[in-house]
Amino acid sequence: MGLFDRVSRVVRANLNDLVSKAEDPEKILEQSILDMQEDLVQLRQGVAQSIAAQKRTEQQYNQSQSEATKWERNARLALEKGDENLARQALERKKTYSETAITLKAQLDNQSGQIETLKRNLIALESKISEAKTKKDMLKARITAAKAQEQLQSTVGRIGNNNAMAAFERMEEKVLMQEARAQSAGELVGNNLESQFAALEAGSDVDDELAALKAQVQNKSLPATPQHQPQLPQAHQQSTGSQSDQVIDAELEQLKKQLDQL
Repeated sequence: MGLFDRVSRVVRANLNDLVSKAEDPEKILEQSILDMQEDLVQLRQGVAQSIAAQKRTEQQYNQSQSEATKWERNARLALEKGDENLARQALERKKTYSETAITLKAQLDNQSGQIETLKRNLIALESKISEAKTKKDMLKARITAAKAQEQLQSTVGRIGNNNAMAAFERMEEKVLMQEARAQSAGELVGNNLESQFAALEAGSDVDDELAALKAQVQNKSLPATPQHQPQLPQAHQQSTGSQSDQVIDAELEQLKKQLDQL
């Protein structure tokens, strides 16, 4: 393989790659429709020109036919007048016009066939252009949908990979942690209040019990002196008082032991 061929292939490959990357489907579709419409205009012009040429050929054919018929009449007239030489010249003119008419007739038939072919091609091209326009609108809609889908997927991918989503998730975790701390603090406050009230209730029970014990002790320490009870001798009263003090001391000692055990 020659160097020129290799360089040419590389150049063409790079050009094709650049063209492929530069192609915009929507613009190419629009341009394709414009190109087909230009071809349609040219084909219509060709059909119009062919029809005009056919009409001119037809006029020439009719004129040649008319001239041939005229010179045939002139030949008859010359023979009727006895001028054979003039009749021969008239027949020669007739022959020339007749041959021209035959040639024009063949050309006219050929033109008619060409015009019919051009008309069929024109109708087919118009149908293709109409179909292409319909497909163009459908393809443009599909291109738009594909671009939107591609952009959506790209956006979703960026959201899943960028720092914004990570930051959002971190902030969400912080909010959850703060809510958990607030809930824990509330539970601790509630437990503390319950403990305080429980302590108050316990303290109140002890105070009540202490007051009751004090009342019992005071009642026991007072001597029972009903109005109708006879007065005891002084010695007997002192002995009774000593016994009462001993009982009170014993009960106080027992109470201290109970308090120490608490």
